[in-house]
Amino acid sequence: MEYREIVAVTGLSGLYQLLTTKSDGAIVRSVADKTTKFISARQHNVTPLESIEVYTTGENVRLQEVFQKMQQNEATTPLADAKSADTNAIKAYFKSIFPEFDDERVYASDMKKMLKWYELLKANDLLRFEEEKTEEEAAPAAEAPAVEEPKAEEKPKKAAKKKKADTEEVATAEGEEKPAKKTARKKKTEE
Repeated sequence: MEYREIVAVTGLSGLYQLLTTKSDGAIVRSVADKTTKFISARQHNVTPLESIEVYTTGENVRLQEVFQKMQQNEATTPLADAKSADTNAIKAYFKSIFPEFDDERVYASDMKKMLKWYELLKANDLLRFEEEKTEEEAAPAAEAPAVEEPKAEEKPKKAAKKKKADTEEVATAEGEEKPAKKTARKKKTEE
């Protein structure tokens, strides 16, 4: 199980590993108790944690960056049970680890949810972000030649089109007629 496979499901608490998707939903496994269940697309939305962003006073940041800050300042995490924690204490904690949080758009309930998710990910050893970054950095370097290959293929296509145009010009120069287009043929048959 990796961080990129973890999803949040609307209407259900906790985090889930996305096993597979179907046309009418998805099959997920709970990170906490390892139970597998089908999630109907009619009732629930599945959101990967990778795509979740947090509002800041500047540009939004990925949830992963917030988890990294929490990991770096783990000694200051005073909240073992986010439900019983004071709202002001949670806000103060997040302001201390990530001062750019937007107070008006990041609610205390969202902060509590982030704390629960962090504890769940930590308990299941899913907070390995450095490894994922190095894999992502290595992947674009491997993909770079693949991007250049289509450009090389385009040149022969252009040359082939040019040759075709040259042959058509030769045919018309010799006095032969070009075949009519289908739309012109249809008009002639209709008349």
